[in-house]
Amino acid sequence: MLRDKSLIPLSRQHQHALALCVRIERASPIVDADLGAWRAEIAVLFEQEIRIHFAAEELVVFPAARGFAELVSLVEELIAEHVRLREWFVRVEGLSSADLLLFVRGLSKHIRKEERQLFEGLQRLMSGEELAVLGTRLEDALRDATQACALRARCKREQVPLRLAPVRNDKRSGSGSIWNFFASFAVGVCWFPPKNNNL
Repeated sequence: MLRDKSLIPLSRQHQHALALCVRIERASPIVDADLGAWRAEIAVLFEQEIRIHFAAEELVVFPAARGFAELVSLVEELIAEHVRLREWFVRVEGLSSADLLLFVRGLSKHIRKEERQLFEGLQRLMSGEELAVLGTRLEDALRDATQACALRARCKREQVPLRLAPVRNDKRSGSGSIWNFFASFAVGVCWFPPKNNNL
């Protein structure tokens, strides 16, 4: 089923997170020397996008889905997964290579569950008008959360420059470093270069 336009902003963010998950899976097992860069990239993605995404789902999408008996248990599962995923994000600096792989597999599974079960269910059960109202509320929630994040990010720009995580050559794409460069921009996170530009 094609994604309704009301849910497209969340689906785009899902794609960004899945792109990072795929890159980490392809780079695994990650050597200790590369762990710091991957951890930093995950932390930035959480702060600048996933945190906002979770909040919008919890404020707008999950309450709407609870209005349908057949989606209630799914919503409870997804809320519990948000709690567990937030715990992973908080612990990201201490994750080993094996833990990192477990984490991204859990995140991927969660995203696919939302796309294939929750979003599909909402599109099946809600009228076009209800979906439009949901979309408007979602836009407001994402905008408000993004503005709050932007204020915080402005204060941190000079302190936390994002470094691109290294990737081994990927046989499917032909070039690890080029793929990493473009995939990082596909992730859609804000990138603030350090003053000295020594990447």
